[in-house]
Amino acid sequence: MTLGSGEDRWEAELRALREELKELRAEQREMAKAIGDLVTTFRTLATHLGIAAEPYNRKQATDSRELPGFG
Repeated sequence: MTLGSGEDRWEAELRALREELKELRAEQREMAKAIGDLVTTFRTLATHLGIAAEPYNRKQATDSRELPGFG
């Protein structure tokens, strides 16, 4: 085994790993978009069914004290 062939194998493996990573990132972007679409659909359904109202407005606290863990 010569030094050149070993380096060539490593370079080929690195190229393959980079390509796989590129494909995984593209799939991840597609999944994030699909999840965003699902969230929009569920919000629309919840609003339509009267389960939730849009837009959500947080009520002002009538009590001046702050509860721990709630912001």
